[in-house]
Amino acid sequence: MTDNKRHIENPEDIDWAYFWGKKLESKKDRQKNWDKAAPHFHKSNKRDDYRKTLLNSLKITKEDTVLDIGCGEGSITIPIAKKAKSVTGLDSSSGMLKILNEKCKKEGVDNVTTIQKPIEEISIDELGHFDIIVASRSLNSIIPIERVLKTINEMANKYVYITLFGPDNWRIERDFQESIGNNPKDFPPYTYMIQILYNLGIYANVERLSITSHREYNNIEEAMDNGKFRVDLLSDEEIEKLKTYLKDILKKDSKTGKLYNEKDVADWILLWWKKDGK
Repeated sequence: MTDNKRHIENPEDIDWAYFWGKKLESKKDRQKNWDKAAPHFHKSNKRDDYRKTLLNSLKITKEDTVLDIGCGEGSITIPIAKKAKSVTGLDSSSGMLKILNEKCKKEGVDNVTTIQKPIEEISIDELGHFDIIVASRSLNSIIPIERVLKTINEMANKYVYITLFGPDNWRIERDFQESIGNNPKDFPPYTYMIQILYNLGIYANVERLSITSHREYNNIEEAMDNGKFRVDLLSDEEIEKLKTYLKDILKKDSKTGKLYNEKDVADWILLWWKKDGK
């Protein structure tokens, strides 16, 4: 039997990096104005126990140097700095780095250095080597992913830790988009990266972070501003529909008075590996 489909004899011949990039090219809302988001970004980081759960998974000592790729305003950077010898925080957003530097000064953290640079442009010649490399929630939208992963692996002396969206991370946001007739384009599944790493000869450990707390909001406006609904891309009519949607799905906690939905739980996958011989 013949057809027009291309048959691949060896699954290892699949170019997973190509399909990763194609997924992202079709996702027109993958880019975000992080400078604009910076002043309010810390609020979303406090709505679940992602930070605590991830930090408990990192093997870092007082002798380690760390590169935090896509460090943002430092929700991970500063706690790591309190465990490590030094941390270099790299981010493309000057607004995020400004807040990080201000927080370091306020908390008396003096072992953090910041570098403003797009993740796509990292190089070992410029940055050098680090004992530990952390890319927390920062590689989901990177198109030249294979080259970036190669560079990260070359720069790391001991461990690499990467977190990516899990399959349920955008659950209520996806339901909303479908409810207004949109066909939301998902980010590439984390399984693509596992295959990309495998083809690079990197055999990563895979863990689904055990995040149990659901997000909580003081009001509907705060729920809309969680960053994932991308209100900046919605029309006025769609914004009103979003308000109605949230009013329908959010419940009020009788003890705290906060709004929540049991399905609104962060879902993150941790990929990590130890460098050979370390």
